[in-house]
Amino acid sequence: MPNLRRSLLYMPGTDWRKIEKAATELDADSVCLDLEDGVALNAKAEARETIARALQTLDFRRSEKLVRINPIDSDFASADLAATLPAHPDGIVLPKVRDAAQVEWLHEHLSAAEDRYGWPRGSTILILIIESARGIVELDAIVKASPRIAALVFGAEDFAGDIGAVRTRDAFEVLYARSKVVTYAKARGMQAIDIVYADFRDPEGFSAESRQGMMMGYTGKQLIHPNQIPLIHAVYMPTDAEIAHARRVVEAHHAHQASGTGAFALDGKMVDMPVVKQAELVLQRAGETIHAER
Repeated sequence: MPNLRRSLLYMPGTDWRKIEKAATELDADSVCLDLEDGVALNAKAEARETIARALQTLDFRRSEKLVRINPIDSDFASADLAATLPAHPDGIVLPKVRDAAQVEWLHEHLSAAEDRYGWPRGSTILILIIESARGIVELDAIVKASPRIAALVFGAEDFAGDIGAVRTRDAFEVLYARSKVVTYAKARGMQAIDIVYADFRDPEGFSAESRQGMMMGYTGKQLIHPNQIPLIHAVYMPTDAEIAHARRVVEAHHAHQASGTGAFALDGKMVDMPVVKQAELVLQRAGETIHAER
């Protein structure tokens, strides 16, 4: 079962206090130490040093340790990698991905680093942020560019700016791209991480947008504030009734498979493989390991 990435929390790379709190007190599935949007141009060097020190000295407990570098075509990406990779993050988050060549370059760079430091080949994951019109139309090639890709992230704000759209509360203007990102992620067995909800003082709006993303197939959400962590975890945690029903579906499926039958009725409703798959997803969201027979 892949790592849970319900909550991907960005922490500015210059703020040691916030990074330390994320590592030692918060409960995000993934903590992303940011060198890109959260760091001013004249503070990039300081942020690299702070992030490297955090990776080397802090115990992030169960949280995945990620570093968001600057875009490949910027003046900063190579220096970002040189400073932070020796501290051995779990993965690199690459923003503003425009084409497969950028991913291929980073894949080779990570392979060389793994060989240099004696780490297993392929152990450093990639998470890609798709946030431009070109990134959307190049998705087919992008998702095939590296076996390291664990998740795709949709960046709605940059995408809307790129195409000249006006951001609205219901996000209808980015629905096509948002749907395409989750579709390509799932087609390749990757996770899909949903858009940022910028108003961290609006828990109702955040939860509503998060439920919408979950219903679209997204497996997690980008977060910008610690108070969003329990909210997103609550959205992705099924209710006791949903878990109990999903267990009944999967257990009944096992029994009918053993007896050589396919579709069957449960509580007066037909159950076939799509229904079983939905039940498995509910149990995975609840943190249960699935051993369904096919």
